[in-house]
Amino acid sequence: MLAAMSASPLTPRPPGDACARSSGDACPGALRLHRADDGALARIRIPGGVLTPRQVIALGQAAERLGDGELHLTSRGNVQVRGLAEDCGAELAELLSGAGLLPSERHERVRNVVASPLSGLDGVGAVDVGPWLTGLDRLLCGSDRATALSGRFLFALDDGRGDVDSLGADVTLVGHASGDALLRIGNGESVLRVPAADGPRTALLAAEAFLDAARETGAWRTKDLPAEAVTALPDDVARRLGPAGITCVTEVLPHPPEARTPAPGRVTGPGHEAALSVGVPLGRLGPGQWRLLSGAGELRLTPWRGAVLTGVPPARADGLLAELSAAGFVTGTGSPWTGVGACIGSPGCAKSLADVRAEAGAAVGPAGRLPVYWSGCERRCGHPHGEWIDVVATPAGHRISHVRGDRSTEAATVRDDPAALAAAVAAARGTHT
Repeated sequence: MLAAMSASPLTPRPPGDACARSSGDACPGALRLHRADDGALARIRIPGGVLTPRQVIALGQAAERLGDGELHLTSRGNVQVRGLAEDCGAELAELLSGAGLLPSERHERVRNVVASPLSGLDGVGAVDVGPWLTGLDRLLCGSDRATALSGRFLFALDDGRGDVDSLGADVTLVGHASGDALLRIGNGESVLRVPAADGPRTALLAAEAFLDAARETGAWRTKDLPAEAVTALPDDVARRLGPAGITCVTEVLPHPPEARTPAPGRVTGPGHEAALSVGVPLGRLGPGQWRLLSGAGELRLTPWRGAVLTGVPPARADGLLAELSAAGFVTGTGSPWTGVGACIGSPGCAKSLADVRAEAGAAVGPAGRLPVYWSGCERRCGHPHGEWIDVVATPAGHRISHVRGDRSTEAATVRDDPAALAAAVAAARGTHT
């Protein structure tokens, strides 16, 4: 158990963060490469995490031909290619563009959209978010104003099951039992109910309202706005909907208490084809693993560093699941890797104080009740949302905290002793009963 201490706000990102407002929007993209200790890095935005078979192949080629061969999944269902040569930008752009992964060069870093990965597959959820996803991406890529959004501004499309609604997006559409869409701005519980077909346009109008509210403060995300500005945004959006021909009603929708992440294994649903959900330990995929994911239909990458393979012939499902398990994927409950995450750490990141991926692997034990995330420095890049055990490398050792929302309760720092660190993390996570 963690030592009992008073809760305190989660430490914010320091000014030195690559995406801090004080230093300009330096978030990497597919066209703006980021220099890391292991070479250049490209972050390819994949709205909703949805990839066609052709796009899966193209990303694999990009990693093997231009990078270090591996692909890294992010907490937004995007893909990072690392170990790139600094002069490969034109070749990478040509490869991605040919596969339809760069529909608009001006908008490639603002196509930040997460979506319920099991929507339309398992019979759960009030709506299928597929039309919302294609509609919103098309509107974003066609909007001049959208180019002013930062590389961190996030849209979420939740089919009503409450999975991505818990991820702290700036603009969220949630499916309603009536078939309508509920628009949430930031973390507010006051939502606007609009016809489902108008959901994407409403989301874009909400983003434009945010840009107007942020004009004086320079805020990049809704959480950066003054509290009164955030409170006023729903009414501002409602006023914009009338002239756009969109009707709306204001309602209250509490946030889901926790995310309903896809369980690993075979996805049970009404469709004739099978779907498989797998976890990817630390979000890291080698060439052989990536090729296994390309052997079915549409691939959906999840915000929890997992993947959902769709269009699998039912007769092939059990065999493919066994192959995925043998290749190191999480394919069932109870895996020690379930809920374990980490940033890139050393040696890939110059700011990291430890090789946290190796440490996370060394500390893997029985599945814990709470997820755990290992960070090489105070920036906590890619950390989860909700409730988790936060392990941060510091000059004095590893600090372990229990995070709930934006509050954390600290335990004692564990100095450089791998056995003691593993024991402390296991105790903090608890065990399944």
